Amino acid sequence: MAEQGADRGSSTGSRDDADAFARNMREVAERSQQIIRDFLSRNEGLDTSAPADPLNLTTAFTHLTERMMENPARLVEAQAALWQDYLNLWQSTAARMAGGEAKPVIAPEPSDKRFKDKDWSENQLFDFIKQSYLLTARWILNTVHGVQGMDPDEARKIDFYTRQFVDAMAPSNFVTTNPEVLRATIESKGENLVRGLNNMIRDMEKGGGELRISMTDEKAFELGRNVATAPGKVVFQNGLMQILQYTPTTETVHKRPLLIVPPWINKFYILDLQPKNSFIRFAVEQGHTVFVVSWVNPDEEMAKKTFEDYMVEGLITALDKVTEESGVAEVNVIGYCIGGTLLATTLSYLKAQGDKRVKSATFFTTLTDFRDAGDIKVFVDETQIGNLEKVMSKKGYLEGRKMATAFNMLRSNDLIWSFVVNNYLLGKDPFPFDLLYWNSDATRMPAAMHSFYLRHMYRENKLVEPGGITMRGVPIDLRQIDIPVYILSAQQDHIAPWKSTYRATQLYSGNTRFVLGASGHIAGVINPPAANKYNYWTNKDLPADPEAWFAGAEKHAGSWWVDWAKWIKRLGGAQVPARTPGEVLGVIEDAPGSYVKMRD
Repeated sequence: MAEQGADRGSSTGSRDDADAFARNMREVAERSQQIIRDFLSRNEGLDTSAPADPLNLTTAFTHLTERMMENPARLVEAQAALWQDYLNLWQSTAARMAGGEAKPVIAPEPSDKRFKDKDWSENQLFDFIKQSYLLTARWILNTVHGVQGMDPDEARKIDFYTRQFVDAMAPSNFVTTNPEVLRATIESKGENLVRGLNNMIRDMEKGGGELRISMTDEKAFELGRNVATAPGKVVFQNGLMQILQYTPTTETVHKRPLLIVPPWINKFYILDLQPKNSFIRFAVEQGHTVFVVSWVNPDEEMAKKTFEDYMVEGLITALDKVTEESGVAEVNVIGYCIGGTLLATTLSYLKAQGDKRVKSATFFTTLTDFRDAGDIKVFVDETQIGNLEKVMSKKGYLEGRKMATAFNMLRSNDLIWSFVVNNYLLGKDPFPFDLLYWNSDATRMPAAMHSFYLRHMYRENKLVEPGGITMRGVPIDLRQIDIPVYILSAQQDHIAPWKSTYRATQLYSGNTRFVLGASGHIAGVINPPAANKYNYWTNKDLPADPEAWFAGAEKHAGSWWVDWAKWIKRLGGAQVPARTPGEVLGVIEDAPGSYVKMRD
């Protein structure tokens, strides 16, 4: 009787589990229909005048097909190689299923986080799925990449979008072929999928009908409370920027202040996320009077703001106000990313004007030679720029999330698909992470400025050409920059590739120091010494070939911040009493100011 009772209990439990699973699957179906209905209702008035192929892919892939058909023997050879790989995989899998040992035919890169779950290796079925995908992905990418006779720009575009397709098709991105998701679905009786669809609906609503993937818990952060907390004051503002001056932490400071010009593609507080990783706090602790430009998040009224306006109303005005507030004639300046591109342009302009206020320049991951600007160039062919200009002409600006999506695609597995799996398949809430909060805080781009930047720099590479562009009638020639320069690049930078940023060492005529940090565009810069992470390379020689520079470089453990601090100390001037923010210009409000709080 006891056994019968146990059987009945087990049977009842199974029925309860089945009922719960059925209810959750019914809710999944209902929520899926809701997503589809919401999408259709939001897009009833969809602009049908938009180009059918805004990325201009059709022409590129048509040319690819034509070139591939010119050499059918190579296609047959590639197909045969793929079948041989599959045969080896079948043999390897059969040996494992028979209880034997077999080395994998192909393995993911150590940095590939998609297959970290143990079942991708220990479970024979999922190991087979994983290796089948990796073999196919390698075959597709190699076949496309090896086609001869392609235009270089088209070849780059094809490689990039083929990689996007390959990444999207990874078995880790689907419920039935991801062991971690399958386990979660069984254990939660499908509740993970219900939560995932709720997360998707939330992200659709946040994006106004477009999927805007949540990368972090945005409610966990607040500017001025737990990010961007370095104490200081806003001491000046105009329609384009606010200038922040930070409260000193030393009794004396260097006579020459430090002005930081961040990119306006993102917000300045990447340099002041938390106290432990704040470059701004670090610079203040080194005894510098630190000023930072906080760019406004532009709207339609700024549609006609140009790159020249960012120079005159932005950087040059900032120099005016910093020297006035500090009571000195010389300033050390840092430019980050496009802020560095603006700095280089401005230095050439100031040189032509006989203006010697900038004593030294530091460039963080800055492109001046856009000849090989990495994968971002796939978005800047003539057709795409033309389409983008039409879109910008309607609103007067480029929406921040459009730019953010482009940057995220450069690292789609880390910045797109990992969140699809976590948020929508596993049904988890994103983890609170200050860096990803900043990454999600996108900014708009004024139409006129952005068009100029894409056309004359990315597309035509005019900045590196003496007189290629003019600012207020002055031909820009970067070779005339003769002040001390510190160039910081990042080894794995996917936005400003280090070998391209290195070319600036052959342009400037002053004393130049090039330092290569580990990691990428952000982590390679935001690397505080206390974290004891990564490393950096230095080499006093500056040969024309970046590979030759690296071959002769010395590797140092830890953060490049320490190296920069020693370099800038020699250029800071004598010690003077610490300066209270706003002594001359007055105080408008507390840091981080109101401009940085304007959301897209």
